[in-house]
Amino acid sequence: QVHLVESGGGLVTAGDSLTLSCTASLRTFSNYAMSWFRQAPGKEREFVAVISFSGDAQQFAPSVAGRFTVSRDNAKNKVDLQMNNLKPEDTATYFCAASQDYGKRVRYDYWGQGTQVTVSS
Repeated sequence: QVHLVESGGGLVTAGDSLTLSCTASLRTFSNYAMSWFRQAPGKEREFVAVISFSGDAQQFAPSVAGRFTVSRDNAKNKVDLQMNNLKPEDTATYFCAASQDYGKRVRYDYWGQGTQVTVSS
């Protein structure tokens, strides 16, 4: 049974920073590209960021580019989403997902349960 567990969410004020982590129980973590998605109330789930298998490539949604960074530690089976200069519109439940393909439009093999991020103005 594979588990992806997100952590680090919380309530912050606009302009603050927050780091989300996702730990995966994947035996071959480095064989998976790791992505972050978010879903705000009443809205569809949207892509946030993806990091390649070794971490040498990343892609970001235009709405977060320049503010968010993504990194991974394959030795710890962990991927982090560093979120800076947070805005109220970043409020959402954030999910991590694992895929054997790298990119924005790929099939995702596993999903986490999500962690809530709330940004007050």
